[in-house]
Amino acid sequence: MCIRDSALIVLSLPLLAAGCGFRPLHGRGGGREDTQVAAALASVKVGLITERQGQLLRRRLEQGLAAHGREAVTAKYDLRVGLGYAVEVQGFRRDGFPSRVRFSATANWFLFGLGPPPQEVARGTERATDAYDIPENQFFAADAARENMERQLIEELAQQILGKIAIHFRATTQGTAPA
Repeated sequence: MCIRDSALIVLSLPLLAAGCGFRPLHGRGGGREDTQVAAALASVKVGLITERQGQLLRRRLEQGLAAHGREAVTAKYDLRVGLGYAVEVQGFRRDGFPSRVRFSATANWFLFGLGPPPQEVARGTERATDAYDIPENQFFAADAARENMERQLIEELAQQILGKIAIHFRATTQGTAPA
């Protein structure tokens, strides 16, 4: 198979996937269900999350929900998230200082309907793990590596939470309750 044929196959994959009924989970596909899911996502407000990493997670969740026209919709749901970190040293240098650190982030989230009284609609626990190396005598490199790792953890947790909420809304628009 030549490179031209491979490129043609790769470029035709989206068309083949569309023919199979594939569509983005919370994208705007134009169908009635897609519009209902987008409207439901836009009506979620994110509660305050403590600590600096919690603030970053909240901002990322709000950005993900704002992609669905959040400004024009009144809030019908309240998303509450608790964020926790665990740190584990994985490697040591000969002088006893750590050389590699692994972070595990856990986000417990609850989605409440804002009607009187507020009712829990969905809940979940999402986890992400990442690690970084601590180079010898390169403090700025270690700080940059840690910040990058934390940013990746936040992004992964936000994507998992947004995906689960979208799945919940998709299931409710189709008339089936998620397990």
